[in-house]
Amino acid sequence: MTNYRYGVASPAEIAEMSGKAVLEAIIDGRLPQPPISQILGFRLTEVGDGFAVFEGDPGTHLFNPMGTVHGGWALTLIDSATACAANSVLPAGTGYTTVETRGNFSRPIKADTGRVRAEGRVINQGRQIITAEARVLAADGRILAHGSSTLLVLASAK
Repeated sequence: MTNYRYGVASPAEIAEMSGKAVLEAIIDGRLPQPPISQILGFRLTEVGDGFAVFEGDPGTHLFNPMGTVHGGWALTLIDSATACAANSVLPAGTGYTTVETRGNFSRPIKADTGRVRAEGRVINQGRQIITAEARVLAADGRILAHGSSTLLVLASAK
């Protein structure tokens, strides 16, 4: 996760950018990756219309007392992928917040699982509510976790 810039863009930097444009700017380095990406060892790698991908590397720093990666890491990947998928369909000046995220853990994630990919997709976009789902996948395509989020669209203050 080295060679990335971390931080939060100022409201002025992103005021005229659509959600998708903001995410593209994070991926190409014009805007910083969010600080949580550095702390938890994952990053936004792809974005499309209603689609977002995060990739991360599990390790012993994420272990729970059972010696596997804490489920909160996978749930955070689900929340991040679904939220960014939702953000990718929002116009400039519009925000969002997660109302609920649910997850199901299918297989343990271990330090030697290798790179993990979380793919988020918008399922339904309303004026005020967006629903999205995500899958957390091992490099071989096995589903490690899956879940869904409900997101509230925050109207522009303009």
